[in-house]
Amino acid sequence: MRIVIQRVSRASVTIDGKLKSLIGEGLLVLLGIEDADNQDDIDFLVKKSINLRIFDDKNGVMNRSILETGGEILCVSQFTLHASTKKGNRPSYIKAAKPDFAIPMYNQFCIELTQALGKEIQTGEFGADMQVELLNDGPVTIIIDSKNKE
Repeated sequence: MRIVIQRVSRASVTIDGKLKSLIGEGLLVLLGIEDADNQDDIDFLVKKSINLRIFDDKNGVMNRSILETGGEILCVSQFTLHASTKKGNRPSYIKAAKPDFAIPMYNQFCIELTQALGKEIQTGEFGADMQVELLNDGPVTIIIDSKNKE
């Protein structure tokens, strides 16, 4: 399981011209799922997401987590995070989990992220053609792969 976390001033998801989700200050979490993922991957990445100290303290030092700031989270599924570009110029998505496995994993990740945050998170729509808009604050962008814990 792989996530890209971006610290944002705001972020939104629009589907078919209709606003689906909107957050203010907080985190945009892009989530990629592969067949080898399990509950341990969810647990690890949920904990990392809410505890990352990437928000400024009163001295302007990145020393506060989303829990401390009271910010919001928008979580969007993104199978392209598992693209392989080793051969040729057309990415292969063979490592990305198929919907029958990925949808329950995405939903579980979102449920556990909501519980850990202590308030409802916003989401995209799995498999939809989404327009994701964000204002990256910093910019701060962090990639975490649950298979590279060490």
